Amino acid sequence: MNHAAARPRRRAAHSRAPRAEGTATRERLLGAATRLFSEHGFEHVAVRDICREAGANLAAVNYHFGDKLGLYLAVVDVAIAIALEVNALTMDAGADRSTEDRFRHYVRTYVGQLMNIDARTSWCHQLIQHEQVEPTPAASAFFEQAIRPRIAYLRTVIADLIGCPPDDTRVSRSIAGVQAQCLFYRPDPFRLAVLGEWPVGTDSADAVADHIIAFSLAGIRALSRSDP
Repeated sequence: MNHAAARPRRRAAHSRAPRAEGTATRERLLGAATRLFSEHGFEHVAVRDICREAGANLAAVNYHFGDKLGLYLAVVDVAIAIALEVNALTMDAGADRSTEDRFRHYVRTYVGQLMNIDARTSWCHQLIQHEQVEPTPAASAFFEQAIRPRIAYLRTVIADLIGCPPDDTRVSRSIAGVQAQCLFYRPDPFRLAVLGEWPVGTDSADAVADHIIAFSLAGIRALSRSDP
């Protein structure tokens, strides 16, 4: 009786081991793919390179992700989740804040996130840069889920500041201007090689954000007095 009772426990322990090993393999593949895809882009990474770095066989990618694109989409899902966290921060100005305060909060938070990139988020920006040069089937998903909601929020804020409908051309152009200013301060190897530290120098993220806010609000106020 004692031996019979022990057998189910041994089988249960044995069945857990393959599942744990499978989970570990999946995580190693995802980690290796994250690094390689963010460094080189989707088209320039081979499945065998990912498997070699992850210490897994080629069949593991198909088993856990379906194929190379499935693995890439899993990496993009993680990037989208991180982007959504940033979005939430930019839009969390407080319910009772004025429209100008909401705009200030958006720019300060967004610039702070762009200029103070840490190891957890730096690969996301690299991945996006590759998508901008060589879009994959994931490009539309990333835009729709991670970028469009934040832009839609900024659209309502700027439209309110101008005092016009959200679909007014002045709003779209203002969004492009604000975004371009913020994104210019994102760490960029090309700009650093060509321009050095300009225009950042020793400026803090707060100083940069304050300039963008002052510059943008002055333009938006002027637009509010102009014809559509």
